[in-house]
Amino acid sequence: MKKRERLKARKDFVSVYRKGRAWATQFLVLRALPNDLPHHRCGFVVSKRVGKAVARNKLKRRLREGLRPLPVQPGWDLILLARPPAARASYHELREAIANLLSRARLLDGADPVGQQAREER
Repeated sequence: MKKRERLKARKDFVSVYRKGRAWATQFLVLRALPNDLPHHRCGFVVSKRVGKAVARNKLKRRLREGLRPLPVQPGWDLILLARPPAARASYHELREAIANLLSRARLLDGADPVGQQAREER
């Protein structure tokens, strides 16, 4: 993930939490807020309730990689918050949850990227 696509400042996280909309699945919560930039920015939140540091870092890597190939619309700040069951989820389950959340939020530039990838892999 490029440096300009990262959401790191506390004030940005607080702004997305206070003003943004939220969508949830069993594994993740997506919060989104328009940012008036020519690109999207994304932040990840994995609390200690999910597990020890190794499990949290592994989950963050999986979330980053699950989001990377998806065609996210520019101009949005996104926060992906992991729920405790996400630590036991496979990479494919997390990728489907991310795509599901982004499509429900209408933030994807495409029809069905996860379904299309599954058809291409066959």
